[in-house]
This record gives sequence, C-alpha cells and structure tokens, in this order.
Amino acid sequence: MPSSASANPLAQKQSAAALIRFALPSVATMVFMGLYTVVDVIFVARFVSPDAMASINIATPAINLIVGFATMLATGGNAIVATKMGADKEKESRRDFTLVALFGFVVAALVAVFGNAFLDPLVGCLGATPVLKPYCMDYLTIILAFTPASMMQVLFQNAVIAAGRPGVGTAMAVVCGLSNIVFDYLFLAVMGLGISGAAWGTVAGYTIAALIGFAFFASRKGGLRFAKPSRDFKVIAKSCGNGASEMVSQAAAAVTTFLFNAAMLKLAGETGVAAVTIMIYTQFLVASLFIGFSMGTAPVISYDYGSGDKPALSNVFRSCLKCIAAASIAACILAFLLAPILSALFAEPGSPVFSIASTGLAIFSTSFLFSELNTFASAAFTALSNGKLSALISFLRTFGLVPLCILLLPRMLGVNGVWMAVPIAEAVTFVLAATLLIRNGKRYGYRG
Repeated sequence: MPSSASANPLAQKQSAAALIRFALPSVATMVFMGLYTVVDVIFVARFVSPDAMASINIATPAINLIVGFATMLATGGNAIVATKMGADKEKESRRDFTLVALFGFVVAALVAVFGNAFLDPLVGCLGATPVLKPYCMDYLTIILAFTPASMMQVLFQNAVIAAGRPGVGTAMAVVCGLSNIVFDYLFLAVMGLGISGAAWGTVAGYTIAALIGFAFFASRKGGLRFAKPSRDFKVIAKSCGNGASEMVSQAAAAVTTFLFNAAMLKLAGETGVAAVTIMIYTQFLVASLFIGFSMGTAPVISYDYGSGDKPALSNVFRSCLKCIAAASIAACILAFLLAPILSALFAEPGSPVFSIASTGLAIFSTSFLFSELNTFASAAFTALSNGKLSALISFLRTFGLVPLCILLLPRMLGVNGVWMAVPIAEAVTFVLAATLLIRNGKRYGYRG
C-alpha cells in the first residue's frame, strides 16, 4: 500500500522532461486563458469599435485588483497546502484549503455588492472620458456582479495543481475559454449586444469554470478536497502574506495600466488608449506562458521543500532555469517579428491605432528577455513561503519602476517612451532577482 506521499504526483522525482510535462497543463491553462481573453478584446474591436476596446482597458485596473486578491489567496494558500501535504498532514491541508475558499467567496460577494453600488464614481476615478464612460459602465456592471465566480475560478484552478491534477485545470480553462469565445460570437456578432455581450461571454466562462472546480473538490473521496474548514484564521493571514507578491503584481498592473491610459490620452487621445490596449493584452498573452510555468512548478518546489528533499529541489531549480532561458529568447524574437501581425488582429492595417501599436510592440518585445526570470523568482520564493522576497521582486518590477518610467520617459521620448517603460523596469529587476536566487540557494537547499 503506497503512502500518501508516494501516491502524490508531487512526490515523484522530476527530471527536466518530467517537470516540463507536469507544468505543461498549467502552462496550457494560462496560455489558453490569455488567448480567450485576447479574443474577447478582438471581438470588441471588430464588432463594436476601437473606443469600446479602449474602454475595456480603462476598466482593467478594477479587474486587476479582483484577480490580484484571488491570485494572492490561491498561490499563498497553495504554498501552505502543498507544504503540509509534503509533510504528510493531509487532513490539516484539506481544512486549510476549505477555509481559504470560503474566505475568498465572502470577500468576492462583498466586492460584487459594493462595486456596483459605487460604480459611477469608480468609473470616474479610472479616468474614463465622456466618450468611453458609457462603455465602461455597461461592461463593469456585469463583470462586478459575477466577482464570486471569478474568484472561485482562480482559486480552484490553482488548487487542482496542489491536488496533483493539473490536467483538470487545463480542462476547466478549455471549457470556459471555448464557452467565452462561442458566447462572444453569439452576443456580439449575431445578437449585436455590444460591449455588454462581451461581458456576458466573459462571466459565462468564469461561472462554468467555478462550477467544474466546485464539483471536483466536492466529489473527491481522497487527496485534497473540501472538509470542515479550519478555525485557524492565521492561515488566511499567512496565505495573504505568502501570496502578497501576486497581489502586488496585480495592484501594480492596475496602477500602471491607469498611468499608461493617462499618458496615451494626453499624447494621442482615445486612439492612443486603443493602441496601448493592444500592447497590454499582447503582454498578457505572453506573460500567461511565463505565469503558467511558474504556477505549474511552484507546488513541486513547495512539496520538495516541505519534505526536506534537497537534491530533488536542486534538480527542479536547474530544470526551471534552463526552460526560462530558452523561453525568454524565443518570446522576445517572436514578439518582435510578429508585431505587425499581432496589431492587425485588433486594428485595420494603415489605421492610426495600427501604426502606433505595431511600432510600440516591436520596442516592447525586449521586456520578454527579462520578465520570465522575474516571474519565476517571485513565484519560487512564494512557494518557499518567503513572501517578503517575492513581494520585493514584484514591487520593484511594477510599483517601484514602471510608474517612474511612465512619468519620465514620455517627456523625453514621446510615445516611444511609453513603450520603453516596462522593458527598462524588467531589466533592472532581472539583476535583483538573479542576485536573490543565487544568495538564497544554500539557505533553501536548491543550490549546493
């Protein structure tokens, strides 16, 4: 009879190829989620208007904060759950997981209620112009109402990895993503519901994924599943602390998106906002690859660290760094070469939006040389329950540098300065992330 540890897929020795295979479902999940999100914006650009597409970017900071809170709970909670599973504390890990899920649902319900109650001042604070405000109102009314479904989707898709079933997360993403695309076509292209149709398509995907995740954890007879929730509310505090870097990343994304919008409104009006929307969603698609890899390998790191298996932990880190190097170079080259093609997906070639976006994407592509290592380092320290170092990396690459670059570079370089803000921030953070990984190797046992 195998022990609970040996039966868990996280306990298996991970060669480089095996690690990639284990992380692949998470990568596929995130990339697919990124893809259908981008398709969502393409439908709006094609079947509504560039102004409607720009309005989604105006609304994005509010959505970033919701996703950030969900991801903070999910990744921070996963680190606790996976570490306890590695220490053969199965019952305790189930109760902690259930407590985190309940807490997330309650917070999401409060956001849904108060978000819509104060929607008008919220949209005003986001910087919507009179042209964009009606679109933002229609879109956010629906998105905020379904915050609980969004929250549960993120929590469950992370938790199935800790449960040793990353393929379930992929299935959830595929089903809800395809549903979103189908509903987008139905609501926008066929029924002509405008930007509200895009919102309904998005929340339909959230809801389907959340229901699949709930059914998975409610029906399991063994492993990670729902149980009587823990009453140790320090678990919530520790989950938030461990996952603080993810909240920092999303909060920073909210701030930087707001600043991008403000800068482009000043330099090029609503057309500039539409162009920067293309950049942000292209970045989101590529970053999904990096985030998926980091999410897929993080539970393995937590498990090996919790079990005290230093040789396995060292092997995981070596394999991850090899993958990171190859993926970073490939992403940079492809993004540079495909900039005009990517821009043409959102805007008519030859249009002002297309011209600004294609030039900007070519400049922005250099950020991918550095962002993969930064993403992995932050996720790895979260997995090792060192939320402080994880948050430090996330803070520097986002809050610490990007706003400063957005405020200074456009004054010297105009629109091109906007595109250079993220590459410069990622390059500086790369130096810090590499240094922290090297200096902490012996402390955690992944470097002899």
